[in-house]
Order: sequence, then C-alpha cells, then structure tokens
Amino acid sequence: MAITLTEAAAGHISSQIEKSGKGIGLRVGVKKSGCSGFAYTLDIAQDAGESDRIFESHGAKVVVDVESLPFLEGTEIEYAKQGLGYAFKFNNPNVKNQCGCGESFAV
Repeated sequence: MAITLTEAAAGHISSQIEKSGKGIGLRVGVKKSGCSGFAYTLDIAQDAGESDRIFESHGAKVVVDVESLPFLEGTEIEYAKQGLGYAFKFNNPNVKNQCGCGESFAV
C-alpha cells in the first residue's frame, strides 16, 4: 500500500522545500509517545537511505523509514485548516484509538 498526499499537502511540502532551498520531500515517521502509544514525526527529508521508501503524489515526495511503514501504510496526508492555522492531518486506516488531545494514537 502507498502513502498518498492530497493536492493541498503536496503543494505545501513543495513550497516549504522551495523556501528552504534544500530537501527532497517530507520525512514522516512514528515514535513511541503520549497516552495512546505513538505520535507522528515530520521533518524535511534531505536524502533517502537504503532503509527508506519514497512515495510521490501531486509532484511531492514522502520519505518513510521501513520501521515506521507498517504503522503508516495506506495513510493519506492532507493539509487543512485546524483552529486558527493549518496543519497536516493523517487519515490513517491503521489507527484503532486516539488519545483525547489528538497527540498520539494506537494501532
């Protein structure tokens, strides 16, 4: 299964990479955190290693390490208005439970 981006998410990633002048895409991962077990990690990917998988949607790339991939397979990442600003939102079919604050999830 792939990890996909909405058009808005791809556009935001591309503009951030263009502003910084470096990077190949958005690096997405998971780490143990919070009351539900896992949290998403985000960074600009400077490169991709042998243990990374690259997915592309709407001209933007998502880089995921193989350890995080089972938690993220099938996820659609969107960039949408949340509260007073915009943020990435993860439509992850693997999530079984989320904490009340929305900071962590369980699979």
